[in-house]
Parts: sequence; structure tokens; C-alpha cells
Amino acid sequence: MSILDIPQSGKRGLSVSMGGRYGQVNRALVIPSKPRTAAQLNVRQLMSIQAAAWRALTQAQRAAWIATAALAKSRSQLGQSGPLTGSQLFVKVNLNLTLFGQPAVVKPPAQPVFPTLAPQNLVITNAGGGVIAIQLTCLIDPGENTIVRAADPQSAGRQVCNDFRILGVCPAPVLGASDMTTLYNARFGLPAAGSKVFVRCNQFVDGYEDLPHEFYAIVPASA
Repeated sequence: MSILDIPQSGKRGLSVSMGGRYGQVNRALVIPSKPRTAAQLNVRQLMSIQAAAWRALTQAQRAAWIATAALAKSRSQLGQSGPLTGSQLFVKVNLNLTLFGQPAVVKPPAQPVFPTLAPQNLVITNAGGGVIAIQLTCLIDPGENTIVRAADPQSAGRQVCNDFRILGVCPAPVLGASDMTTLYNARFGLPAAGSKVFVRCNQFVDGYEDLPHEFYAIVPASA
């Protein structure tokens, strides 16, 4: 329920506070279920592997990660953020690298300067007969480091979506359009006409990610 209070975020006892659309929200703590999908199990295993790898570093190697992490900020929450720990940065960087088939590193990479994001818009067409195309407008080559995330088909009236899953890297564009239909259908199936598709794209370089850009489009009726 909405309450009048100072901005808060986090768990306290059996209640959870967060910012909502209309102000501060307080709700009862609910322990989420832990479904064991293949993707979830894979991420948990990779995190365990990287946590063990952190312990196996030399003290000099850990010191290098700690120094680099002091310059890396956590995601802003309630307008506040702070530096990561060395172990957090190590696991974050190497988890991103291994998720996308790149080798893990023991030396912290410098924070990169990200190029312009290639995807600029989401376009969905419906030719009828189940032929629905989901395409990202890309006027430049997205390269091999543009991540595509999406949510399952939503109600057309929904304006906010926060439940995204990794689909893969952005396919190479053809005539300015990157076709992500196969990626989307493999994860969520064919979206129905009238449903809304939410997509987020961002880049990762040397294990670092930039802020995502979100796009959405409604599946039109068949032509």
C-alpha cells in the first residue's frame, strides 16, 4: 500500500519498502519461489564458479580488482550509488563474459567508452497466417556485443515492464533492419495480434554493460 514516509528501499523485518509510481510503497515480505529453469541454473552455476575463482586469485590480483572497483559505481537507487567491491566487479565482469562465450579474465579491464547503440526502434509486422516479423531498426552495424533482452507478450495497455530475459546478441542488420523474430519466438513463442512486445538493448564491452534502451511495439492485426 502507498504510505507517507521518507524515501526508502529494502527489507526491514517482515516488510519491504520501495518507490512506486504514486510515492512510497510498503508491502508484506513474500519469499519468492525458486524455479529451476535451465537458464537460472546456468547463471547460478557460473556465479559459483566465479566466486571460487575470486578466492583463487593472488592477493596482488585481488588488490587490482579492488582498486578498479573503487571507480565503478553500483546502479543508482533512490538517487544514491556507491563503489563496488573487488569481488562484486570480478564476478560481474566475468559472468558477463562467460554468458556470451568469451574467456574469463584475472586482470581487471579498464572501463570502456561505449559506441553509439545501433538499435533505434522496434517494428512489428503481421502478414497473416502466423507470419509475424519482429525487427529492430539498425542504421549502423550492432557488432557482436549488443545484447537483446525481451519480455513475454504483454497486454497492449501496459506501459511499464521490468521482467526481461536475455535472448542473445543482436543479429546483423539487412537493409537497416535486424530481424530478432527467431530469437523472440524461441524464448516466448509467437506473440498474438494486439499484444505488446517490450525489448531492451544495451552493449557489453570487456564484461562491462552500458545502460539499456527500451523499445516496445504492439503486434498489429494481419494485413
